[in-house]
Amino acid sequence: MTDINATISEQVKSNPVMLFMKGTPDFPQCGFSGQVVQILKYLDLEFSSANVLESDELRQGIKSFSNWPTIPQLYVKGEFVGGADIVREMFQAGELQELLTRNGIKIKAQG
Repeated sequence: MTDINATISEQVKSNPVMLFMKGTPDFPQCGFSGQVVQILKYLDLEFSSANVLESDELRQGIKSFSNWPTIPQLYVKGEFVGGADIVREMFQAGELQELLTRNGIKIKAQG
């Protein structure tokens, strides 16, 4: 499992906004992944993603890496943000936008 942890760690550290999801941004394969992609696209963010359905090792590894049982999982500047419910609640409260801006990540102007 250490190899997958190293891979995940590298992806999280090298991509300012990293989403581990089921499917791809163009073709999410679960509603929760789709919700997070919609939010990120609405904010006009550049983000990287990994499809956990392509590798059982990745699917299990990301859950261990974050100590979080569900997918999708969003990371910003190497820090775990949360899954779909947390991301949606943060977005609705404006907290996600604040987190991104505070980390120097450009988002679409609101309003």
